[in-house]
Amino acid sequence: MGVFTHWRLPALMVVAPLSAQAQTATAPAEAPTEPVRRIEPSKIILVGDSTTAVMGGWGPSFCAYHVTSFMACVNLARGGRSSGNYRTEGSWEVALAEMRTKGYRDIWVVIQFGHNDQPGKPGRSTDLVTEFPANLARYVDEARAAGAKPILATPLSRRMFSEAKLQNDLEPWAAAVRRVAVDKQVPLIDLNADSAAALQAMGEARADRFAQLPKSSAPVEPVASTEVQDLPMAQRKLSFDRTHLGTEGADYFAAMVTRELAAAVPHMRPLLLP
Repeated sequence: MGVFTHWRLPALMVVAPLSAQAQTATAPAEAPTEPVRRIEPSKIILVGDSTTAVMGGWGPSFCAYHVTSFMACVNLARGGRSSGNYRTEGSWEVALAEMRTKGYRDIWVVIQFGHNDQPGKPGRSTDLVTEFPANLARYVDEARAAGAKPILATPLSRRMFSEAKLQNDLEPWAAAVRRVAVDKQVPLIDLNADSAAALQAMGEARADRFAQLPKSSAPVEPVASTEVQDLPMAQRKLSFDRTHLGTEGADYFAAMVTRELAAAVPHMRPLLLP
């Protein structure tokens, strides 16, 4: 046994280095590591009333289905807001804070008012000749000062018909928005004109399908919760009317807004989904 051990050890000592050399010679060279390319995201902010907001507007469908992952979509529209009380309650300050956020290549803000600026809405109505256009012009100036790119939108048409003819009672407010867009050299999406033309073409019966509930449905009102909890969840309030949008209406007009944005702001096209 002593002779055998003495004979084998040198062989083992020689083979091991040769094996290591073979592995070194055949190992593939590592590919050079490419530097990580940082993304250049953009952002679009929606400012307006219930016809843009969640639970009643085109905004939720737009943010969910019509922008790529390289453009953040922030819906800050709120029901019952006009060009006046959106500012006085502090919502515009929230929007400005979003516009000042660092890290985005482009930040656009779409501004759509008109419905609640009409007469007969205490605390909301604004004068069509003086206040309304002045409010829009101020929004444009402040958005630019914050580093954002403002886009004005004329108000979505209501879906009211008389003898098969659409009653577009928001046209005077749409005309005021168009004039401000020209004066301020701001991109315009003429949602009022396009939505009115589409509604007139489809007729009242089809247009009624855009409501939150079918015409014969009873309104869905919030109910008191029987659960014992400190923070109950919010509840939906739905009804049939010819102003607010259900899912079908939101999808239809979100697609329309997307087409209008693609035409009015060509630089945004790679970030939009049809």
